[in-house]
Amino acid sequence: MRILLLGDVVGRPGRNAVGLFLKERSYDLVVGNGENAAGGFGITAKTAAELREAGVDVITTGNHVWARRDSWDFLDTEDCPVVRPANYPEDSPGRGTMFLERNGTRVAVANLQGRVFMPDLVGCPFRTADDVLESCGADVVIVDFHAEATSEKEALGMYLDGRVTVLAGTHTHVQTADCQVLPGGTAYVTDLGMCGSSDGIIGMSGEAVVSRFLSAVPVRLKVDHGRMVVRGMEVELDGDLNVSSVKAVDERIGEE
Repeated sequence: MRILLLGDVVGRPGRNAVGLFLKERSYDLVVGNGENAAGGFGITAKTAAELREAGVDVITTGNHVWARRDSWDFLDTEDCPVVRPANYPEDSPGRGTMFLERNGTRVAVANLQGRVFMPDLVGCPFRTADDVLESCGADVVIVDFHAEATSEKEALGMYLDGRVTVLAGTHTHVQTADCQVLPGGTAYVTDLGMCGSSDGIIGMSGEAVVSRFLSAVPVRLKVDHGRMVVRGMEVELDGDLNVSSVKAVDERIGEE
């Protein structure tokens, strides 16, 4: 089984980059973080449908999932391809885990959000992961851990090693150079990176971000529309559904 995990998709450049990247490739399962897919903040039914049409099977999110109020009802629809962090309150819109089948294999994709340097109105991601694993009954378990702190991501990786198939960090938009198979067999990366413009600052207009640092005035951020990049991780599973290889994805789109 070939699995592709994509870092945070930022705005239209990110959606376009993903579409072009997947047009010439084939995977058994594609998981992408879409919490920045709509104008750089949040996700809508329209942008989710665009990612699905491009070939993304499951769209994970994080702290910006509520940024678009018109998406809240969409998250509760039966065929919604989007999951929000499972450690959000139970009465939050949407679901934290999605199940699907690939060639007779039951796959679970779970989303968790960290608490270090992040909004703290969420449950413990470690204990929530325990609850998810106790009830999911899947052959392959993929976790998108949307978190800020490297230490928290590495800690969850160690905690879940051998218990999940893949643990991929998202949120910082900066790809880390540590794609690996952990001692217990779990495919791991601290952060998948980002899909979008590499000419700005984490996908947004560099001028606006620099202005914020210089003036302390909360200038409105806009999606950058420079050269496109797709970043993430490819994971190969053998016939016994064990991780056989991992490889970072870092590809510029539309360049010779």
